[in-house]
Formats: sequence, structure tokens, C-alpha cells
Amino acid sequence: MATLPDTMPAPICHKGLTYPLGGVEPGHGDVFQIAPGIDWVRLTIPGPLRHVNCWLLADGEGDALVDTGMNTPEARDAWTAVFAGPKSGVRVTRLIGTHFHPDHIGLAGWICDRHAAPLVMTRGEWLTARMLAADARDAVPDEMLAFWRGAGWDDAQIAHAAAKGWAGFRRIITQLPLSYDRLQDGDRLEIGDRQWQIVTGSGHSVEHACLVDETDGILIAGDQVLPRISPNVSLGVTEPGADPLGEWFASIAKLKTLPHDLLVLPGHGDPFTGLHTRLDAMDREHRERLDELAIFLAEPRRATDCFSRLFRRAIGPDMLGMATGEALAHLRRLEVERRAVREIVDGVWWWRAD
Repeated sequence: MATLPDTMPAPICHKGLTYPLGGVEPGHGDVFQIAPGIDWVRLTIPGPLRHVNCWLLADGEGDALVDTGMNTPEARDAWTAVFAGPKSGVRVTRLIGTHFHPDHIGLAGWICDRHAAPLVMTRGEWLTARMLAADARDAVPDEMLAFWRGAGWDDAQIAHAAAKGWAGFRRIITQLPLSYDRLQDGDRLEIGDRQWQIVTGSGHSVEHACLVDETDGILIAGDQVLPRISPNVSLGVTEPGADPLGEWFASIAKLKTLPHDLLVLPGHGDPFTGLHTRLDAMDREHRERLDELAIFLAEPRRATDCFSRLFRRAIGPDMLGMATGEALAHLRRLEVERRAVREIVDGVWWWRAD
């Protein structure tokens, strides 16, 4: 197992955050010790995020694992190398999923089966994963087609998305165990010599679990706090009347009650300190977008018309779904704040400032 080198690069400071490892990171199939009993594995994933972080926590006769990476041959090979090399002979005692997204629990079933380990998640994340995995329809449902059209997609965009089929989630995760151990907000998990408090948040996902060790000042944040990007906050077809951005703001306020000097271990990006600085920046970014969008709605707009006000780059086909969900979340928040109203014309949704 690799430990941090004796001569470390100087910490990197950027936008009020400090990256104490100075850019050092584990390679494919390698493990870095972040602190006694906490090891870091980084796995490659497809798409713009490029990687996901997983954490091994010393747990008596083995290690508890937080998150797994996506169900890809490369990720399987990396875990095989880890458990044949630096973690040879080490058993996963339990698998903790921060949230249901496939880059975080894509290999949960595979690892649980190989190590006879229980899966540990919040109920909201578990049920969402099970619901998506159980929906075996191949054709895109009419409700989804109407949702895309309502958001402003044209015929070509709808046809491109529909050609991919529907049951994508179950194809990119391994089969989940039939049972799980439930996490709830405020729970305390004893893992080895450490006590971890569970703090849940929502907005990015339904009941995202973070793990906090206040004694040693460590936060395993999953995607609830990322250092350089704001996690996607989307409104989707499953609950079109929800207010995910409002939930996101509430979660930020909740996390600000934690100590400001925690070492944050994020799901993507490098470990950092400066939790409150980052939370303030994420909150400010979304509120500024809302204000900008409210002005833009002086004339009626569809969700797709709002991309130029919300994103700093062109949105191609691969990012269209996430961008649409994010735009809808902001528009819905303006509705909740009574700054915008929605009208439906021939199945297309139009928002205007109120």
C-alpha cells in the first residue's frame, strides 16, 4: 500500500480552498493512506468528471468501503489489482453507498457478493436505486417524451435520446443485494477506532449520506460538496413538482453547522480544507444564476432557452439531459419564490417573470 511521500509537494491554495496533498493522487490499482485507517482509491469513469474517489476505512478484521465506482471493466480491473496487491487478504466488511448514482454504487452488487458484505445506504437512495433497476422497459415511456418536449427539445433531440432506449440504469450497475442496512440522519457508525456521524443532504440526490468524524476533523462528502464544480441539481420526470434547488440550499445551510476546518474527502476532485468557503461559493453561484435567470424571463422562455444564462459552455447531446434537469430546477425554484410563472402551449412549457 502506498503512503504519502516523505517529501510532499507544497499545498495548493485556490479560491479560498487549500489542497494539502499538493496534487498527489493514487494511480490505477493503488491505495494511498490519507490518515491512519483511511485509504484512498481513485477510479477512472467515462465522461467529463474523469474519476471518482472511494475510501477504505479500517474496520476491525477488514475495511469498510465507501462508494465503488462505475460498473466498467477498467474499474473491475482496478479493484482486482487493489485486492490482489496493496489490500491482499483484506475483506470488505460493509459497503457504504453515499448515494444511488452509478459512479458511486455501480459495483456495489459485485463487491458485496465477492466479500459477503452488507450494503449500507439511506432508505431514499436505496429505494431510488431499486426503482430504477427494476424498471425494465426497453422503450422510452410516453411521459418521458412529453417531459423532453415540454422542456423545449426538438424532434431530432428527442429521437437521439429515444434511440438509446430506457432501461439504462440497470445496464450500468451490477445487481444489487436484496437487502440493505439503513442509514439515517444523525446515526453514529462505529468503524474501527472511529465514530462517524451521518449527515444527510438532498438536491443532488434524494437522501445523500455524508460521514463526519469530528474528533479527527474529517468529512467524507460524496457529491454533496465538491471542490471545483457544483454538483448537478436537477428536476426530473419522477417528481416534476419537487424543488431540488430549494432542498440543495437547505442542505448547504445544514452542512455549514459542521466545523469549518474539516478535511473534506469529496467524491470527485482532491481532498481539501475550507468547507464553509466552498459551501458559500456554491450557494452564491446558484443564487446569482437565479437572479440572472429571473431577468432573462422578461420574455417567455423554455428550459432549453435558458442554457446560455446558466452554463458557460455549449451543451451537446451528451450533456443535454443533465443541462435540462438543471435548468428546470432553477425555473422551478423561481416558481416557488413567486418570481416566475409557467404556461403550457401545445405541450411546451414557457416561463416568464412574475
